[in-house]
Amino acid sequence: MTIIDNAVYVSGRRHADPKSLDQTYDVMAACGGMAWIGMFRPTAEEMASLADEFSLHQLAVEDTIKAHQRPKVEQYDDVLFTVLRPARYLDDREAVEFGELHIFTGKNFVITIRHAETPGLASTRHRLEADPELLAKGPEAVLYAILDQVVDDYTPVVNGLENDIDEIEDQLFAGDPNVSRRIYQLSREVIAFQRAIHPLHDIMAQLRGGLMKYGADKELLRYVRDVADHVETVKAKVDSFRQLLQNALTVDGTLTANRQNEASAAQNEQVKKISSWAAILFAPSFVAGIYGMNFHIIPELSWAWGYPYAIALMVLVAVVMYLIFKKKTWL
Repeated sequence: MTIIDNAVYVSGRRHADPKSLDQTYDVMAACGGMAWIGMFRPTAEEMASLADEFSLHQLAVEDTIKAHQRPKVEQYDDVLFTVLRPARYLDDREAVEFGELHIFTGKNFVITIRHAETPGLASTRHRLEADPELLAKGPEAVLYAILDQVVDDYTPVVNGLENDIDEIEDQLFAGDPNVSRRIYQLSREVIAFQRAIHPLHDIMAQLRGGLMKYGADKELLRYVRDVADHVETVKAKVDSFRQLLQNALTVDGTLTANRQNEASAAQNEQVKKISSWAAILFAPSFVAGIYGMNFHIIPELSWAWGYPYAIALMVLVAVVMYLIFKKKTWL
């Protein structure tokens, strides 16, 4: 089912609940008011019907059908086309999930189109319906309320990422071998978050400029300015996350290099010890090899002290070499 919630409002109050797009058109023709049509991944036929009825520009309709759009706001005659990237933090996966929301606003209609399961706009609709005075201000009030919800929903995401970064700092100095992968994954999420947030600065500026140009309600302008302030706060926070993760990656590289150097130094010490003992043991073997050669004329072989002499020579050479290696701290 592509139509999630469909209503026609008159003077800020819910007047009718059409079951189809055609019924919506009929109700509006009969009593006027403002239509708010909430849809989930509408078909090309449904978008064509909406485009014919509300004079939606073909380029905006194509963007909506294809989806995967960046956050933006575009003006097509009397219709404003806004794309937002809502987000939510998944505690079980410690990851950020992004949605896509398209909003068409005209003189007497709002069309909201979701391309992901979240966020639902039921809470925003209920909030506005509980405040008929605000809802009576028209499609601009609905657009403000949606922006307000999207930006407010960024707060849990910011808190979740902040907690993940705190955990990374602990992992860094605990020597966790998986910390590099987690830093990389978090960096990708922060970059995606920045792509969702940064365009909101221009979107809010354009929206405020348009409202001021057409003499919108001053109270509504204050609300929009408040959302713009929240956008800047979130933007600054997320930008700081990017810098923190870059620093964490640098620290991880430094700590990894230090650990590798320490391991290499320890390995070198072991090689020195093994080489030293090998040299010490080789000296007696060398002496024994000489006297073990099958030559008839070796003076020491017929000497009564030849054997003690050979043993003493072996021991002496081994001791001298041991003292040399000990002095060089190889042993």
